[in-house]
Amino acid sequence: MSAPLKGIFTPMLVPLDAQGRIHEAELRRFINWLIEKGVHGLYPNGSTGEFTRLTVEERRLIVKITCDETRGRVPVLAGAAEANVKETLAACELYHSCGATAVAIVSPIYYRLSPESVYAHFREIALNSPIDVTLYNIPLFASPIDVNTIRRLSEFPRVVGIKDSSGDVAFMMRMIAAIRPNRPEFTFLTGWDCVLIPMLLAGADGGTNAASNVVPELMRKLYDIYGANQLAGAMQLQHRILELFDLMLNNFEFPDGFRAGVEMRGFDFGRSRQPQSPSQQTDRAALKQVLHCLLSESGIVDPPAAGCAVRTGDVQRDKLEQLVFEVMETLRSKGML
Repeated sequence: MSAPLKGIFTPMLVPLDAQGRIHEAELRRFINWLIEKGVHGLYPNGSTGEFTRLTVEERRLIVKITCDETRGRVPVLAGAAEANVKETLAACELYHSCGATAVAIVSPIYYRLSPESVYAHFREIALNSPIDVTLYNIPLFASPIDVNTIRRLSEFPRVVGIKDSSGDVAFMMRMIAAIRPNRPEFTFLTGWDCVLIPMLLAGADGGTNAASNVVPELMRKLYDIYGANQLAGAMQLQHRILELFDLMLNNFEFPDGFRAGVEMRGFDFGRSRQPQSPSQQTDRAALKQVLHCLLSESGIVDPPAAGCAVRTGDVQRDKLEQLVFEVMETLRSKGML
């Protein structure tokens, strides 16, 4: 069994080239940047990495590249969710051979399964996987894993933790109360960036956080200052990350807001494979300006050349205010005002 997974894990976005293929050189550069910025681990093939829009061969290539480039510097939690148990176990075997630390497996998608069927699915994997397994609970997209099922699955030594993306702090507390007395080393990770501090207070060990693609140093700082018992400072930073997370999550097609943020950090991630209409592309451009200003307020990037309008907290109004601000600044620079 590997050491418990703790800290900030990045559910990595995937850069694509002009032909829509995996941009390996940029992916390797991104991996090194994330490690240099202090993330505790990497999580290829997660929801933020758009694993459902990749082929089986591409998912396997991403894990191979990640393990190869990481070279053991940080743990690799590889997403191994496939359409059925047989293919999932094949992924587990391959990722084990690549050197991944553990795999994360979402409960079956498309079919809404009963708790007993969810248990049977993971039981089969737990009995046959050559690599440690982290359960992945994301009720928004897949059959939920209830507390009793998680408790039953925790009886298998190969099941070493859970990543929960429900954002439900009470649910996290119930899981910890049910499992930790018998499995004190069992890992609890939250996939909901905006409640990382409340989850840590509830007893979680860390998170797999989409925002760490964009602001890995802030997510690491948030984890560290909480660990130093600086709760007031941690909550102040948590509110800043909440605002950033909400903008990237709620105002773009997921995970396009996070892709836009990574581009502002100097990476070429290309276009998502999800087509967008002309109106969506125009709206994305306007939202990127608001995101740029929000990132600049945190000292992460330089402000836009035209500067930033005063934000109101209303995203739609902020887009309009920023547009007007930039037009006025352009007119002033040309001596027309």
